[in-house]
Amino acid sequence: MLFTKNRLITMSGIRTFFFSPKKLGFHILLATGIFVAMFIVALFVLNSYTRHGTEVMMPNFIGMDSQELLKKEDIAKDYIIVVSDYIFDRKTLPGTVLKQDPHVGEMVKTGRKVYLTVASSTPPKVTMPQLEDVSLRQAEIMLKAIGLELGTVIYKPSPYENAVLEQLYKGRAINPGTEISAGETITLVVGKNPDELSNENEIENEIIE
Repeated sequence: MLFTKNRLITMSGIRTFFFSPKKLGFHILLATGIFVAMFIVALFVLNSYTRHGTEVMMPNFIGMDSQELLKKEDIAKDYIIVVSDYIFDRKTLPGTVLKQDPHVGEMVKTGRKVYLTVASSTPPKVTMPQLEDVSLRQAEIMLKAIGLELGTVIYKPSPYENAVLEQLYKGRAINPGTEISAGETITLVVGKNPDELSNENEIENEIIE
């Protein structure tokens, strides 16, 4: 009976120590419970936000309309689409996706940002270079380097073989330093040995291949 009574007293003391609001044990137990609950909630929120461990294969967005892509709910669920750059391309409809990063087929976590390069509707401005007195080949390289196209090459008699004598835009001389839209076509007047020109028509209108 004494053993039983002492045991009862001991169990009662434990209950008093842990469950009485006035005892230290109660506060330790309460703090532990709160900490465990906060840890579980934080882990759940973090896992929901990052979908930890979930990876998907990056789809191909190239060729798609960027505005339509941004509206797709199934895409927005797995990726954050960011239009990071614009490039003018005459052969492509404005708004079309030209490049993407990460690349097609890469394994990425859901929620990853996907950076897109999109076709612009407005060509950028470039500065017309000084092409006079340089060789035809060098002039062509300089035009391509800044996004301009070499159009008709008109040969005229000159002691300066294959050197650019004039640079024309839409039939008129264009000065170096003039701003012009990328993709425009430049006509060059180039010197040629008169003995190599067969007739007047060739002198005025011969076109380089």
